[in-house]
Amino acid sequence: MKILICGKGGSGKSTISALLTKAIAKRGDEVLVVDTDESNFGLYKQLGFAQPRDFMESLGGKKALSEKLMRFIRSDMREDLKILEGFHIKDLPAEFVVGEDGIKLVAIGKIHDFGEGCACPMGALAREFLEKLKTNGEHVVVDTDAGIEHFGRGVEAGCDKIVVVVDPSYESVCLSGKISDICEKIGKQVFFILNKMDENSTDLTKMVDSNKVIGTLPFDKEVFKACLKGERVPAVREMDKIADKLLAA
Repeated sequence: MKILICGKGGSGKSTISALLTKAIAKRGDEVLVVDTDESNFGLYKQLGFAQPRDFMESLGGKKALSEKLMRFIRSDMREDLKILEGFHIKDLPAEFVVGEDGIKLVAIGKIHDFGEGCACPMGALAREFLEKLKTNGEHVVVDTDAGIEHFGRGVEAGCDKIVVVVDPSYESVCLSGKISDICEKIGKQVFFILNKMDENSTDLTKMVDSNKVIGTLPFDKEVFKACLKGERVPAVREMDKIADKLLAA
């Protein structure tokens, strides 16, 4: 199963991705985490891993992908863009994968330098990666960039379920509604995780579609400290129940 995590910037997407991954792996299942956020460098820290090399490098780097994308656009797009052939997790080049204890992490690509251009090649590669990836009992957790640009890129096409992380803010509530509408149009299951909840944010449960809420996570000081220091995030017991519901839904 391929589960895509999305939401507003700062809502806790990467943290939820790490926590969900650990909860699934605790069941004895193998999990591949796919980092498609080209601007966030924190996920590998939250998982407790070393930083992986950009998977994009295995295909010649951003320049090569940019040239391929431009040729595709100039060809009037009469054929589908083809970057990858079908593959399994075991086929991923070892030098671009990090992990342990049944968890593997691959990062599609990051913005590293001033003036290097837009992230379009990374978006195209992320879509191809998820569409061409064939699972064989493993689960895939996809951490996305903030907002809904990845929906415009079609990254969700290769995923089975969409999870929206909603924090206590009006912007996050509005975005959850927009994502829900998009998912209905493309025929994807969507679920909400209410994150960073405390005694001041109880109204959030009344502001979103309660039928889509699969779990609630309280504000956790230990998780906050780990994120601040760039350390492995500690397990949160509520996530075990969320993982069970998500995989059974």
